[in-house]
Amino acid sequence: MQTQVEELADNKVRLTVQVPRADVHHAVEHAANDLAASAKIPGFRKGKVPMPVLLQRVGKERLYQEAIESHIGGWFWNAAARERLRPVAQPEYDFQLPASDKEDWQFSATVPVQEKPEVADWTELEVPYREPEVPADLVQHELELLQNTVAELAPVDGRPVQAGDTVVVDLTSDTGENRSDYVIELGGGAVVEEVETGLVGMSPGDTKEIEFELGDDTRQTLTVTVKEIKEKVLPPVDDDLAKAATEFETLADLRADIEGRLRDQIEAEVDAAFRAAVSDKLVEASKVQASGPLVESRTRELLTGLARQIERRGVDFETYLAMTGTDPNELLGRLQAEAAQSVARELVLEAAADTLDIQVPDEQVEGLIRDQAEAVDEDPEPLLLGLRENGRFEQLREDMRLRDALDRIAGEVKRIEPEVAAAREAIWTPEKEKSQKETKLWTPGSKEPE
Repeated sequence: MQTQVEELADNKVRLTVQVPRADVHHAVEHAANDLAASAKIPGFRKGKVPMPVLLQRVGKERLYQEAIESHIGGWFWNAAARERLRPVAQPEYDFQLPASDKEDWQFSATVPVQEKPEVADWTELEVPYREPEVPADLVQHELELLQNTVAELAPVDGRPVQAGDTVVVDLTSDTGENRSDYVIELGGGAVVEEVETGLVGMSPGDTKEIEFELGDDTRQTLTVTVKEIKEKVLPPVDDDLAKAATEFETLADLRADIEGRLRDQIEAEVDAAFRAAVSDKLVEASKVQASGPLVESRTRELLTGLARQIERRGVDFETYLAMTGTDPNELLGRLQAEAAQSVARELVLEAAADTLDIQVPDEQVEGLIRDQAEAVDEDPEPLLLGLRENGRFEQLREDMRLRDALDRIAGEVKRIEPEVAAAREAIWTPEKEKSQKETKLWTPGSKEPE
């Protein structure tokens, strides 16, 4: 699509979009299929209405109106992403219906956009960074997990049940249901906590009634008789453990593999944290403050995502707020601050990408989409078509462009030790004193507390 951008007053633009006739034809066909599927025309099954009959029934104007209204949003957002515009509200469209689906067609859209910031010189930024290290206790924890996989259970005599034991019990519920020789590993989470806690201190032959609460708030009593106590006998951490539990022949090779895997994980976490810190430093240095409809929209997305995540666990969102004692207004404020920072990061990285003249060709975007589709055995062609129609293709291109900009910036900032950064933050400066005095009285423009 060919586009033309005209800058207007008050951070508004008028975007004129030339839609190729092939896209117009596709939109009309798509609308015709939708109308044919819902139209009730005597003598024809739904979805099998010929185009001339459909046109006679619904009229050409309605068909074209349906085609434009169902596709103009995708065309607009696709063009806006290509022009790297960040609308902060829905656009106002201006167009006349096409005369034919065999000709190019154009429309214009007027929309307010986020003002682009002036990006600071990131090569002067100092960002805390610590070289990744693999703690010895993490390696030891992994080795202990391996020990447990090949551990043997040995009978215990002369002491009661203690944490970590495996206990053989007979169970009788107050409904009369019996389970004999039931094996419970304390700490394994296979039974309710009250039963695990109640078993501790019992000896073979002891019987106890244990009461606990069910998920529906009713209570049940379980009669438990301990028959046998077993404990894990862990093998020594040596070459034999490596051979028994892994494909390695020596403990040294096993330890090297564990350290390598942990190092990869830690490096990924450190890199992600550092990149986030770089973004935030650049936002601060460039004095970017995001606000308005764009932040409000992002806040709604975060709130909706959080609610869905909680409800997927089987908990109503309102119930979750009550159970955790979360104040809805405080939660909304935190999400709004998170949304504002997220948008600010995108704005400053976009300005940096413009400064660096970073371009992401179609082939690179298509390659990523094809790789992801093939990874889940999905045909990439329909996916590519759908992403182009709804504007997500250009959004993905912009995401990749911002990622490339952050790669460049993260490689050019000054990395300093976290202790040095903390010491510098603690040093008094007149600017900090001034800032503290200015923000004693809260205003809508003040920074929200953490």
